[in-house]
Amino acid sequence: MLIAFANAFAEAGFNVLRCDLPYRQRRPYGPPGPGGAARDRAGLKHAVGAMRKLTEGRVFLGGHSYGGRQATMLCADEPLLVNGLLLSSYPLHPPGKPTQLRVEHFHRLNVPGLFVQGTRDAFAAIDEITSALRLIPAKTELLVVEGVGHDLGFRAKAKNSDLAGNVLAKFLALFP
Repeated sequence: MLIAFANAFAEAGFNVLRCDLPYRQRRPYGPPGPGGAARDRAGLKHAVGAMRKLTEGRVFLGGHSYGGRQATMLCADEPLLVNGLLLSSYPLHPPGKPTQLRVEHFHRLNVPGLFVQGTRDAFAAIDEITSALRLIPAKTELLVVEGVGHDLGFRAKAKNSDLAGNVLAKFLALFP
């Protein structure tokens, strides 16, 4: 999915840098371990710095699931770091635990963003993410992807071939 997104944006003229968070560099599979979030946010900040050396103009930051959550937390702390966010499958809460919301930083998020969420995502139902986005003072948009879960339809051989183009179109509308 991230490769498809990167390719769509690159074909549209964006400079794109894909990178693994530090936890993923240390551990190729599985979820992030406890205690590494600050290191992962530092990795994102380093990636933004690398992009600033490669391109002039606006810089955007994106992430899928945990990577997107870390991106929002970083931007809540550093609102001038990037011009906007692209977040896919935001993990609003652990699956099956809708009362354990991960929104404590949303009221400080002053960076506009596009959220892409599947209707079958166990980490956030559409009504839950819609409600949570109201906590963010910056402009946000939600692109709902019907019938898919946390992988947004990119699991194994099944590929959501239209999604990258739809994300790009919605992103360009938000960030003309």
